[in-house]
Amino acid sequence: MRIIYSLFLVFCFLTVLLNCTSEESRYQKERVARIEKARRLEKLSKVGALPLEVKTPFDNPISKPKIVLGKALFFDPVLSGDKDVACATCHHSNNGWAEFRDISIGVNGQGFGTKRVFKQPNNIPIVKRNAHTILNTAYNGININNKYSPEDAPMFWDNRVASLEKQALEPIKSFEEMRGTNFEEDEILNEVVTRLKTIPEYQKMFKAAFGGEKSITVENLGKAIATFERVLTGNNSRFDQFIRGDEKALSLSEQDGFELFKKAGCGNCHNGPMFTDYKMHILGVPENKKLPKPDSGFEERFAFRTPTLRNLRFTAPYMHNGSIGSLKEVLEFYEDISQGKERNLHVPKTAFDSLVNDIDISVKDMSRISTFLSSLNDTEFDKTVPESVPSGLPVGGDIQ
Repeated sequence: MRIIYSLFLVFCFLTVLLNCTSEESRYQKERVARIEKARRLEKLSKVGALPLEVKTPFDNPISKPKIVLGKALFFDPVLSGDKDVACATCHHSNNGWAEFRDISIGVNGQGFGTKRVFKQPNNIPIVKRNAHTILNTAYNGININNKYSPEDAPMFWDNRVASLEKQALEPIKSFEEMRGTNFEEDEILNEVVTRLKTIPEYQKMFKAAFGGEKSITVENLGKAIATFERVLTGNNSRFDQFIRGDEKALSLSEQDGFELFKKAGCGNCHNGPMFTDYKMHILGVPENKKLPKPDSGFEERFAFRTPTLRNLRFTAPYMHNGSIGSLKEVLEFYEDISQGKERNLHVPKTAFDSLVNDIDISVKDMSRISTFLSSLNDTEFDKTVPESVPSGLPVGGDIQ
């Protein structure tokens, strides 16, 4: 009997020992996993100040004549099929080179910003995505190591073209943005060049910018607009000043918000000097009810590029379709999806980007994070509007 009792005690001891060892092993594995995750997120959330200078493509250096030409073209509706829409219609300096609308009205529209409506009758669809700000697009593609190539800079919500030079031509070719019904996509750019050749002032401006008698070309059209866009920078926000060494540039509340921003996992995707990784992510953003059908995004996976967080003051409403009106609502959306809530019927939580699992944001932190984000605004940028454009058409298109 004593032998059996002794064996029983030994068995109990070994069981407890094994359980403790197993528990300790599990604890150690969890601890290692937490440390590895923290290191990975710390690496991802690296941010920095914007460079004070911008890079230019080898074949398109910046020059004053080119900037002047590019600005005239940007505000001139002669670039649109019906001569009623300019680049500035949806990217106006009065709106921080963006637009205070969820999604834009281009061709056959009248009015400015939130007051813009379609003329009647109308058979033109509304533009399906929110207008990016032009500010700081010169830095597109910059990574956490401050490296980027202007020739390969990703553009638009789906990164469908690279470089400002190519981006500048895409809205002109777009049916609902600038082209309209009177020209086919493969006709409109040649039509615009033909128009420009008949305007004496543009003849002089293109010659001054590019040299030669035959300088009005599609390629130079893109280069001129890109050059103007490239000088529209806001690279001296209070955050930039803080990172460059001015410890008083940010308040204590903003510094707390910066730490919470990183801790919450916002920096997983919003990193680098532009606070974006320029990658595609699936988040299940709510649909904009103005659109007749869902926008399935990049590769029809409902993926969209991470937007910059700079100058958010000028870019509301937010997300690729402008479906979220305020920063508070944006942060609440991220809290929802981190908890597995689905805000888009077409995107199940099983399709969410894996980085969603790393988001840890609470209501009590939201106001301080928002306070920090305000430090990324820089209001010292070119806000001037030309008094006239060489075509003689209304400056900025039909926005009066």
